[in-house]
Amino acid sequence: MTAEKQLAGFMGRYTPEIRAVANAALMKMRERLPGAVELVYDNYNALVIAFGTTDRASDALFSIVLYPRWVTLFFLDGARLRHPKKILEGSGKIVRHIVLKSADDLDKPEVRELMKQALGKTSFDERRLVIKSVSKKQRPRRPR
Repeated sequence: MTAEKQLAGFMGRYTPEIRAVANAALMKMRERLPGAVELVYDNYNALVIAFGTTDRASDALFSIVLYPRWVTLFFLDGARLRHPKKILEGSGKIVRHIVLKSADDLDKPEVRELMKQALGKTSFDERRLVIKSVSKKQRPRRPR
C-alpha cells in the first residue's frame, strides 16, 4: 500500500468535519512548503503529519495534528517566535500551537508571519511522504 493510501486510511477514521479541516490544512501546507518531507505518526493520542527538511523528526518545523475534536498546527520551535498578538498557545520550553477552527486560519496574516519566522532561510528539496510509525494501541479517533 502506498504512503498516500495509508495516510488516507488513517484520516478516514476521523469524523467528516475533522477530516475536512485536516485535508484542507494539509493541502495548504503542501502548497506553502513545496518539497517538504512529510512524516506521519499514527500515535496513541492523535495522527501527526510533520513537515521538515529530512526524514528525521528533529528536522521538522511544523505539524498538523488530528485529535477527535479538533485539528492543531504545531510550531515545533514555537517558543522562540515573536508573536505580539499572542496567538500561540502552550507553555512548554519549545513547542507552541494554534487550534485550527478551519484551514483558512492558516491564511491569517499573523499565522503567515509566524510561519515565515519559523522557516527562516529553510529550503526544501523534494516532497516525500514517509509513514514513520503506527501505534498498535490507539485511543478512539471519534468523540464518544
